[in-house]
Amino acid sequence: MKYKILEHPSCEDAYDLVQDALRKRATIMMFACCKVNYEGRALSELNWGERIIMIKPDGAFLIHQEKKVEPVNWQPPKSRTRTYIKNENLFLESHRRTPKELLTAEVRKIQFISYANMEDFEELEQAGYEKDMSDMIMEKPHLIEEGFTPTTREYSVEHGFIDILGKDKDNNLMILELKARKAGVTAVKQLRRYIQDMENTENDYLREVNAEKKKIRGLLVAPSIMDDALELIEEEGIEFVSVEPPRELKRDKKVTLDAF
Repeated sequence: MKYKILEHPSCEDAYDLVQDALRKRATIMMFACCKVNYEGRALSELNWGERIIMIKPDGAFLIHQEKKVEPVNWQPPKSRTRTYIKNENLFLESHRRTPKELLTAEVRKIQFISYANMEDFEELEQAGYEKDMSDMIMEKPHLIEEGFTPTTREYSVEHGFIDILGKDKDNNLMILELKARKAGVTAVKQLRRYIQDMENTENDYLREVNAEKKKIRGLLVAPSIMDDALELIEEEGIEFVSVEPPRELKRDKKVTLDAF
């Protein structure tokens, strides 16, 4: 990793470092006293205070305060950064073309500034989400109930995409709505809309899987369910199945003789 660090730099030295970093497409980190203005879909102003300014090679521009995870001001990737000196202060501007937005940080005292050319080619692997639950249920349908046969995923209907469609051992159509966290009333209402969509639709899917339209079962699948959601599913005749999402990353899986 190539990097450069300056402590308590002058305005001119900080300007030179930022210009050099922008040319080299490096990541810039600055601890400084600054004032921030935003013009775009709205207007905002943040008065003087000590903050962290970060500029990434993809154009992302972030300003962090000492609290909270999210930046207090930011511009997304593909924004363009320019810098200049005015009234003995350093100005950093981040321009976004569509929609037209301008974020300006006026810096008057810099404690620390650095840049680094970072190398990171890895993609984030995640586990414990609805997609992982869906993969697991397709591989192990008995987790829902014995005799369950999943037939398709992400099936498009009027009100969205059904997570999993299938049929039970009696050939009844089953609609599964998956939630990786504790399910609430919103999930029940969404599942109810999907059931209504299938009840009100004449389509080829039912014939393809030889499922019976006379009975459509809606199943909310989640690790747990809130009390008000439990009351609602009982009123709606919807079923709840408790399933924990997998917590194992794909790269942690080991090949054993059991696979053969």
